[in-house]
Amino acid sequence: MSVTDTLEPVTTVKAYLRPIDSEGLAAFAAKGKANPASRGTNKVHTVMEGQYRSLSTVGKHTPVVVDEPLHLFGEDTAPAPGEIVLSGLGGCLAVGITAVATWKGVKLSKLEVFLEGDIGNPAAWGAGGALEKLPAEMGFQAIRVKVLVEGDAPREVLDEIVQHANFYSPVANSMRNPIPFTIGLADA
Repeated sequence: MSVTDTLEPVTTVKAYLRPIDSEGLAAFAAKGKANPASRGTNKVHTVMEGQYRSLSTVGKHTPVVVDEPLHLFGEDTAPAPGEIVLSGLGGCLAVGITAVATWKGVKLSKLEVFLEGDIGNPAAWGAGGALEKLPAEMGFQAIRVKVLVEGDAPREVLDEIVQHANFYSPVANSMRNPIPFTIGLADA
C-alpha cells in the first residue's frame, strides 16, 4: 500500500459573498417598474474644520472625512474630494453588480472594483488660477474602471452582469450625464 492510497480525497470548498435578499430586491424592482418616476433624496451635511479638512455627515453614520493632499495645501489626513467621488462610484457599481447577479441567479465569490480618474483643477478652485477655463474642462476628464469578479457563471455572463450594472448605475449615470445643479446661500 502506498502513501497516496491512505490519503483522503481533497475537497475544494468555494465560498460565496454574503447574498442579498432576493425577494426584497424583486419587490423593490416591482415597485420601480410600477412607478418609474419615483425618486429618493440623499442628504449630506458638510462642516469645514479648517484648511481643507471637512466632515460630511450622512444620517446617523460616522462622518466621512475629506482633506486634500500636501501638494494641494491640505494635510493629507483623509481622501481628497475626487477620491471620495470615485469611492461612491465604486460602491454604486459594486451594489449594482451584486443586485444584477442576484437577479440572474449568479452567486459571486469575489468582487473588487478598481477606479482611476484623471482630474484637473487649473483654475485653483476659482481662486485666481486659469480662470478662462470652462466647467467642462475642469474636474474629471476621464474615468477608468476595472472589475475583478468571480462566481458560478462563465466569464461572458459575468461581463454581461458588469455591463448591465454599469448601464443602470445611478452614480455612473450622474457622472456621465448633465444634471440640474443649483447652489445658493442657506438661511443662517
